[in-house]
Amino acid sequence: MVPLIGIEEEYLVVDPRTRHVAPRAADVLAAATGMLDVVHEITRFQVEARTPPSADLSELGSQLRAVRKEVSGAARSCGLAVVACGMPVLGDVMPPPLTDDDRYLRGRVLYRGLQDELTICALHVHVDVPDPEQAVYVGNHLRPWLPTLIALAANSPFFAGRDTGYASWRVMSWGRWPVSGAPPYFPSYETYELALRSLAESGVLLDPKSVYWDSRPSPSLPTVEIRVADVPLDVADSLILIGLTRALVMTALRAVARGDRGLPVPSEVVRAAYWRAARDGLRGDSLDLRDGTLVPAAVMAGRLLEHVRPALSEAGDLTYIQEGLERLLREGSGAVRQRRAYARDNDLAEVVDDLIEATVA
Repeated sequence: MVPLIGIEEEYLVVDPRTRHVAPRAADVLAAATGMLDVVHEITRFQVEARTPPSADLSELGSQLRAVRKEVSGAARSCGLAVVACGMPVLGDVMPPPLTDDDRYLRGRVLYRGLQDELTICALHVHVDVPDPEQAVYVGNHLRPWLPTLIALAANSPFFAGRDTGYASWRVMSWGRWPVSGAPPYFPSYETYELALRSLAESGVLLDPKSVYWDSRPSPSLPTVEIRVADVPLDVADSLILIGLTRALVMTALRAVARGDRGLPVPSEVVRAAYWRAARDGLRGDSLDLRDGTLVPAAVMAGRLLEHVRPALSEAGDLTYIQEGLERLLREGSGAVRQRRAYARDNDLAEVVDDLIEATVA
């Protein structure tokens, strides 16, 4: 059976005149009344859109296009715009203005300066799994492939007026949080539960939702949530990531059913692979965590496709994902497009203008 998928995408609110992020998410949400599921996020620079669960990738694409169009229209009615970008290109963003919510304000007390770069936008993919224990073992299987998803999705090269030198600065910024990045390898569900109890005892968790690993059992839904990717620049790129992510989960579930709990790659090696992927995106080399070899990122993307090919075929997504992946490797991720826009006149305002256009293209 092909699992259902639910999607969350986060967008930045910008002033189309100054091209700076604008702390007016509440205005956009007020104008979006009666739309698809659009909600506030942790900062007043952001809004989040959610799709109903679906097993059909084409239907999810239609939903994402509709929600982007409607959120963009709501923003336009307020003299604003929204962009799908991992971090703000321009604006006074540190520290960000937090949404008026008790949980977020308690987080300010707990996490302090870590929240200074918290204006980050990601793609979250929820895939149905039978139970939390299998979700944990699925996470073990996903760990070697998470850096490849980072490279494919990279869409945050600029931050607050400067080129960071990275394809995904969001991954690097977010990785400083105490419970973030790739999940540890868990040989048993009991080990996972013990880790959560120890984390809670340490005081590092605000609540169960603040287990921010890039693959985690959802604290409220019967899903595994994969949150490793920058929000992609356009829906076509999102769908590639979504289709590959579901296929990875399907492939992992089959392995778990055979008693395979995944390859125990050392966390420090996974961290190094994250760094390579976040720095170079698709324009450099990637570390194949299964054998420790360094290969071109495009080769690693091809290995991912082969790994999940049977699952893509079962879901009916193989042709779409294969053709989309070829396009993405040829044209580059959002980070490549952002730098291409900047190179025209060395002007970050043009980058924001291009983001506004591409978000709803």
